[in-house]
Amino acid sequence: MSNLPPDLVPTLQAVGGALATGLLVGLQRGWQAREMPEGARVAGLRTFTLIGFLGGLLGWGWPESPWPIAAGLLATGALFAVSWPRAADFAGTLSITSAIAALVTFVLGAVAGRGHPVHAVGAAVLVALLLDLKGPLHRGLRRMQETELDAVLQLGVLSAVILPLLPNEGFGPYDAINPFQLWLAVIFIAALSLLGHWASRWHGVQHGLMWVGVLGGLASSTAATLSLARSVQATPALARPAAAAVVAANGMMFIRMAVVVSLLQGGTGLRLVALLVTMGVACFAAAAVLWHGRGSAQAPQVEGEAKLFDLGTAFGFALALGVVAVLVRAAQDLMGTGGVYAVAFVSGAVDVDAIVLASVHMLGRGELSAGATATAIVLAAVANMVVKLGMAATLGGRALGWRVAAGYGAAAATGAAIAAVAAIA
Repeated sequence: MSNLPPDLVPTLQAVGGALATGLLVGLQRGWQAREMPEGARVAGLRTFTLIGFLGGLLGWGWPESPWPIAAGLLATGALFAVSWPRAADFAGTLSITSAIAALVTFVLGAVAGRGHPVHAVGAAVLVALLLDLKGPLHRGLRRMQETELDAVLQLGVLSAVILPLLPNEGFGPYDAINPFQLWLAVIFIAALSLLGHWASRWHGVQHGLMWVGVLGGLASSTAATLSLARSVQATPALARPAAAAVVAANGMMFIRMAVVVSLLQGGTGLRLVALLVTMGVACFAAAAVLWHGRGSAQAPQVEGEAKLFDLGTAFGFALALGVVAVLVRAAQDLMGTGGVYAVAFVSGAVDVDAIVLASVHMLGRGELSAGATATAIVLAAVANMVVKLGMAATLGGRALGWRVAAGYGAAAATGAAIAAVAAIA
């Protein structure tokens, strides 16, 4: 396009974007109605493409006035309103999805014509995807229970209504209490509990627990362990698959730490990354052994509406985060830079991400050696594992606790062996 006149390029982009929006939505609508006889469809691939093109032309031709676009939108809606009764009789459905999709396509075409083709095409992809997900969405709604809908709406209140109102700054001793961050912990615990319920009900209890471990470990293996231990507390027969999920969540923690270190330090932290990845793999191997021996019999389904949304546990976890945040700042204030290890161990008891970021940044600035950085991160991980083990044994009982201890022991032994080899080398 370098040989084209400069003023022609934006025009081609706007018109091309408008055509693309109609083509994307029309492709899905045409495929949906592909079995209908010729002439029976109100709108298909060509019609939707023309609707997007019309919106683009009106947006491009009158960039300052909204009235041509409003008139075109009204005319498009009128055409569908006139043809809808006969189409509904022929198809045997009262759905107005195609009409609404046509209006949205027209508006997106106008957006492209006004000089935003990339945004319009991106939105058209989302519209086509939403239309194509009709089957899975309807099946999900049919399977959803009223208590699950209530839980989703409550989670929406926690995250979309309350969270934006909270200040994202420190309060209290050492300014260590951040209401926004603590409320995020509450939301995560609540969402993880709901995720576990859905996964258990839709994929079976045992497989659902593993999903909680793997997905939960990506964000907080501590929170995942808390949720899994409470499941075993309610249903002791879940001890073995839950132990596999807890160990897998710990493996995800090591992988997440390795990714953070590699992104921040690259080649400088290569040995530390290798150590973390190896410990993560060891956890996955131990989790696989526990999972393989869980037996074929399904544990009884976890019942009780309280399993959907345990806000008491979520608030308790947030309170613990706040207390530890104050303790970490106090330890750092009393011991100075020499207390990095103590701070790492204390902070790692609840969350490893903070100490990983802090120590890696200190390594980058030359304030901490590579060996000291590795020691601090490993101390944080060990403390975190100790807390999660205690959580599993206290809430989930001995059957869960000794299995988790065995899995953690395998990972710790692997890490110690690699560290010893590295020290000798």
